[in-house]
Amino acid sequence: MISGRRGPWVIAGVVLSLAVVGGGAGIVVATGGDDDQPLTGSALEQATEAALAHTGGGTVVETEVGDDGAAYGVEVRLDDGRVVEVNLDENFKVIGEEADDDSGGEEDADDDD
Repeated sequence: MISGRRGPWVIAGVVLSLAVVGGGAGIVVATGGDDDQPLTGSALEQATEAALAHTGGGTVVETEVGDDGAAYGVEVRLDDGRVVEVNLDENFKVIGEEADDDSGGEEDADDDD
């Protein structure tokens, strides 16, 4: 048991430590730990150009920094309505493409009800 004049200081220290740790966890929870940052400036221009050259056209609907192991991700809506995500390395070279599972998923789920 903590006694004497140190007792209140020890308790205050423990409470403060818990508040700091809890506050830090709150920040991660509040942001969801999701760091999807849209591309801007010349990175946006270069990524857009590379992605559209790869897909042969379409419309860029979303961009992000560092997605799924790629330096950049560019979502492109193709002329047939499909959406693909083009993954690029740090030099804006295509390193992969995949169907975007986020596109239309919510609408389809609503239709099933």
